[in-house]
Amino acid sequence: MNQKFMKEKPILPLVLSMALPMVISMAVNSLYNIVDSFFIAKISENAMTSLSLVYPLQNLMTAIAVGFGIGINARIAYCLGAGDQKRANQAATTGMLLSLIHGAIVMVICLVYVPHFLSLYTQDKEIIDLGLIYAHRVFIFSIINMLGISLEKIFQSVGRMKVSMCSMMSGFITNIILDQLMIFGIGVFPEMGMAGAAYATGIGQTVTLLVYLLFCKFRPLPLSFTKENISFQWDLLRKLYAVGIPASLNMALPSLMISVLNRILTSFSEMYVLVLGVYYKLQTFIYLSANGIIQGIRPLMSYNYGAKENKRVQKIFLTTLCLTASVMIVGVFLSMLIPRQMIALFTENTQTIQIGVNALTIICKGFIISALSITCCGALEALGKGIASLIISLLRYVIVMIPAAFILSSVLGADGVFWAFPLTETVAAIAAIILYRMNVNSI
Repeated sequence: MNQKFMKEKPILPLVLSMALPMVISMAVNSLYNIVDSFFIAKISENAMTSLSLVYPLQNLMTAIAVGFGIGINARIAYCLGAGDQKRANQAATTGMLLSLIHGAIVMVICLVYVPHFLSLYTQDKEIIDLGLIYAHRVFIFSIINMLGISLEKIFQSVGRMKVSMCSMMSGFITNIILDQLMIFGIGVFPEMGMAGAAYATGIGQTVTLLVYLLFCKFRPLPLSFTKENISFQWDLLRKLYAVGIPASLNMALPSLMISVLNRILTSFSEMYVLVLGVYYKLQTFIYLSANGIIQGIRPLMSYNYGAKENKRVQKIFLTTLCLTASVMIVGVFLSMLIPRQMIALFTENTQTIQIGVNALTIICKGFIISALSITCCGALEALGKGIASLIISLLRYVIVMIPAAFILSSVLGADGVFWAFPLTETVAAIAAIILYRMNVNSI
């Protein structure tokens, strides 16, 4: 397979052809997240609260997998753009082996730490027990999840976006179908409640991995995965982790932020914790769609950067910014027009719905401006500028967000936490443009 189309095809059709499959798969992923939470909410409000508390650890696991996968993706695409097949093969093979090791480590840490983690946020025994039932099962699939995500990024690095879309959607759809069957005990399935939700997630991840492996067998990648390509040379490891570690931290930081915000909100009421968890389920439809665009353009930017096509790199960036901003505009309209209907999917409590509507209409004010931060982060990772990308995420999730939430909540109550979102996005967007210009001028 020849990847030269990445530097020869007109920009807009190229970006759309790479991004659209990822947007579709991310939209289905968002639908899965919403449907999964919808079914769990049918168990009880405590079940939904327990899922919200486990979410940061799940997000941490995914962050490590996706972040390191981005490092593999950027390195393979850069090497192919530079015409260095041997180093591309080494990046793919070594990256997969390291992903397996990462999965094993994450699985052990999460399984051991989860009881203490849940006890930090609630003393309600039912919530803790429900959280443990879910977590003890879902984290068993950590290695499978890590390997599946790594293959996703490898397929994307060579422009095989439709394969990535098919594999991801196969897992998501399997998950959606199994959720209701295994949670409520339909047909031959016993009623398993929270355990059923966890197993459905793990089986969905397994299906995704199997589909990737089938494509590797019958439609091989333009990469070699032989043991001769395993390399622990410092130069390769440095370049994989130079992007992979910051990218993982970029994705892990929301977990830290949510954990801190949950601590602030529990001082007002556990209903606010539920609302924050519901918001993060709803916003995935918008932010995962934008992330789908970013996934599509990362290999394009890396390939053209490796091929010294810097003008195309800039055109790809501007096209991507317009597309992500369009997605965010849709998010604002949905949040302003039908907030009550969206929140009501997850709870029937009138007071909780009202709190959720108020929160959503406040937070969405920062959606459009956040397109700058999202696009700059993705572009900087593609160019191998992982530290600059990490600085933007630190501003969004820690440096500005957490102090703003503490200060505003002391003045405005729980609403202050929600107002911290648009304030933070504005500050981060300004910093993102400055950092992007500084780093792009240096290439």
